[in-house]
Amino acid sequence: MLPQPEPGTVSPVTSARPGAVSGFFTGIGYLGRGFGMWATSPRLMLLGALPALLVGAVYLVGIVFLILNLDTMVVWATPFANDWAEPLVVSARLAAALIFLTVAALAVVYTFTAVTLLVGDPFYERIWRAVETALGDPPIAPERGFWRSLWRAIGDAIRLLVPAIGVGILLLACGFIPLVGPAFAIVLGALLGGWLLSVELTGFAFDARGYTVRQRRRALRARRPVAVGFGAACYLLFLVPFVAVVTMPSAVAGAAMLSRDTLGAPAGPPAG
Repeated sequence: MLPQPEPGTVSPVTSARPGAVSGFFTGIGYLGRGFGMWATSPRLMLLGALPALLVGAVYLVGIVFLILNLDTMVVWATPFANDWAEPLVVSARLAAALIFLTVAALAVVYTFTAVTLLVGDPFYERIWRAVETALGDPPIAPERGFWRSLWRAIGDAIRLLVPAIGVGILLLACGFIPLVGPAFAIVLGALLGGWLLSVELTGFAFDARGYTVRQRRRALRARRPVAVGFGAACYLLFLVPFVAVVTMPSAVAGAAMLSRDTLGAPAGPPAG
């Protein structure tokens, strides 16, 4: 059994950090390894796709509604451009539309992930457990009472939601930077949204080892380029409705592998 690291640290297995670019692509590779489970455990992965399909169908209706009403929303949000010359009006409203879509993409992807994990919790826990068992030394989740688990879940949800709101506000502000604002907001949305998704998707492995959300973030920061690369890949694929369905169980599997490598596969809760 591997030695237990302190909370927020990594084992010697992962202490040598790769460069930012190589780490980013290493993170993408974890999602690729997650997709590999479709070949080895197709029935289990298909079960994991069902909750994503159900939740995705509801979200698809919302996305269609947003697209159909995007022009009305943009006109409402840019009354200051009503008296501008036509080329300036078109440019301003095109930029506003891109900003709306960027912030909406973050909200849709993040909440889709959270809701799907909640709805399909038993299925995704089985996928995570299958990965842990296949790789050896699966953790034994600490015993907690119902109320303690409930309050911890509520606290974790709040800690995960607050940064997502902050990122949404940041993207909205960045989008209004002249000329480069919308493009900058799109790239920043994928990177920051990817980080948020990595924190969200690694919950099974870290929770089973007794880590809090704060400790989870601290551990993932030690491999930030890897975590961002993994999450950004998930983020971009989650934007495609039907691709998101098969990506969701793959992301859970990949997150389990990422978590194990980040922590050195500890089998018990963190000390302290």
